[in-house]
Amino acid sequence: MSAKDKLLISSDFYSVQGEGISSGIPSYFVRLGNCNLTCGMSRAFANKLFKEASLEDGEIFKGDLELEGKATWTCDSTSQWLWRGEEKDFQYLIDQWKEQGIYEHIKNGTIHIIWTGGEPTIKGHQEAITSFTNYWNQYDFKNEHTGVQAYYEIETNGTIYIGDELFNDLDQINCSPKLSNSGMTEKQRIVPAAIKRIMEHDNYQFKFVISTEDDVKELFRDFIEPFNIPLKNVVCMPGLDSQTDFHERTQFVLEMAKKYKFRGLTRLHISAWDKTLNV
Repeated sequence: MSAKDKLLISSDFYSVQGEGISSGIPSYFVRLGNCNLTCGMSRAFANKLFKEASLEDGEIFKGDLELEGKATWTCDSTSQWLWRGEEKDFQYLIDQWKEQGIYEHIKNGTIHIIWTGGEPTIKGHQEAITSFTNYWNQYDFKNEHTGVQAYYEIETNGTIYIGDELFNDLDQINCSPKLSNSGMTEKQRIVPAAIKRIMEHDNYQFKFVISTEDDVKELFRDFIEPFNIPLKNVVCMPGLDSQTDFHERTQFVLEMAKKYKFRGLTRLHISAWDKTLNV
């Protein structure tokens, strides 16, 4: 069976969207394995982690680029997308939704489906996602006879061009471009064709995580101005991993929003008591 006939799933779960313009919406997250970027880490460091397979699920650590001062953060989902993941038949998700009693709500779009990662726009993932949607449409027509009207969001780093089949299936594109504080090179982080493609969609957002005003100046210099991204499609959120500085960091983002005229939001999954609100 070819890769496009299965989904490489690292984890999948029902929760609430905690970031961006869909914050607060009940959502089913499908995290796919593998990523083309290694934020906070060199590729050699990531390959070593992959070979050792020693990270605990959800483990937070500092990559070599962060330790060397070449990055200010390391990807916090590395332990899932780097080597965890199992190829699942398409029926797996449908069965999961039915077992959890949320099938009809997902099918009618009340609960969003969020394709995330890793990087879900990697070519093999694009093919698998579109094959899944075709399979689901056929399955539901045969067994339910009511039709699928699901709402699909995708979370991408904006460095891979989205092909027509997947592009036309998506209801929303959430792009999180990486700044220089990721340790990735400009060539790795900024792919003009991929950015312009996202802007062809009817419903997209560019979401940036900021910690300083220099981050804001950089996102304007490298993304908003050269690509002429409308500010109504720009969302900024605070860079934080715990509740310790939650209020101060949120206030900072809101002040930046007033000054630079983008949309400022907090990070719902950081403030929530329910730890399942974790995307």
